[in-house]
Amino acid sequence: MKRQQKQRRKAGTISATVGQAYANRLLILTEVLALLYVIITGIILLIMRPTMPDADTLLLNRAEILVGTSIFALLYYRSPSRFTWALRIIFQLMLLSYWYPETFLFNQHFDNLDHIFARAEQIVCFSQPAIWFSRLFPHWIISEVLHFGYFIYYALIVGVILFYYISNYRQAERVAFVLFGSFYVYYLIYTLLPVAGPQFYFPAIGWDSVAAGRFPPIGQYFATHPELQEMEVAHQGLFYRLVNMSQQMGERPTAAFPSSHVGITTVIFAFFHRSSRKLFWYLLPIGICLTLATVYIQAHYFIDVLAGLATGLLFYYGGNKLYSWIDIKITGRRSRNNQAGSV
Repeated sequence: MKRQQKQRRKAGTISATVGQAYANRLLILTEVLALLYVIITGIILLIMRPTMPDADTLLLNRAEILVGTSIFALLYYRSPSRFTWALRIIFQLMLLSYWYPETFLFNQHFDNLDHIFARAEQIVCFSQPAIWFSRLFPHWIISEVLHFGYFIYYALIVGVILFYYISNYRQAERVAFVLFGSFYVYYLIYTLLPVAGPQFYFPAIGWDSVAAGRFPPIGQYFATHPELQEMEVAHQGLFYRLVNMSQQMGERPTAAFPSSHVGITTVIFAFFHRSSRKLFWYLLPIGICLTLATVYIQAHYFIDVLAGLATGLLFYYGGNKLYSWIDIKITGRRSRNNQAGSV
């Protein structure tokens, strides 16, 4: 009984210390990353403004986002708690659904580069895995399992933050920092690298051309043809329909290389592996299914997956190193958490 009371007092002290540290900073590091992303993309908008009719609207959206971020920051500043911290993270999570499709509003003004990546795929794989993978395994069960893995992606993002929020509140900020930082770097790449992926590019050039191994450039075709054609499958199960519905609502001809689905999943599982090996092994089959699904549903080339794995590991280790360095500068001391996180 005394041991439990001592542990509760210790946990309360840790939480209070963390709360005071965050309350002394108007913006948490995750919000600083968001601010940097707003500034960088805002500069790109100003440069592209003469050729972007909706540039002023996008700039106004950024002003509104900064206001929203400030409101949640002030709310926490006035009343620091786990709940108000969670509100700040939830707000930034919600913004990801805006930042992702916005990348297309930028890169539609550049010539599409899918022909280069499709040719590279042909050289590396001697074929197009996005074509033969689903044809080789058309079975309903396999289709549903892989679509389930793809659909659960967003739950994994929330899940890893929630896991640390409950089990190790101090490190939840680190997890959010690395995750959001990874997202922002991916989105900056997508903003300037117009690669749509097989599900958009192959229907655009025609399936006969794909079968013949011809991958012609299409310029700015997607600027006027952003529609996603539904993938033809023999059996349309529940998770196939859920994935298709979400893609029809929010998918754009953008963000193929590198695969952020694979990259972010790599970051998530690296954090799970660090804190809970048991949970890591339980969830690993889902991560594998998610990775395979990116090619199975023709969202990505196989080389996108390889690049996603590589960048995911890079962002995990680099992001942790950066967070530890910044945290030491802010607190003036190296904690055990910093030492563990700088792996």
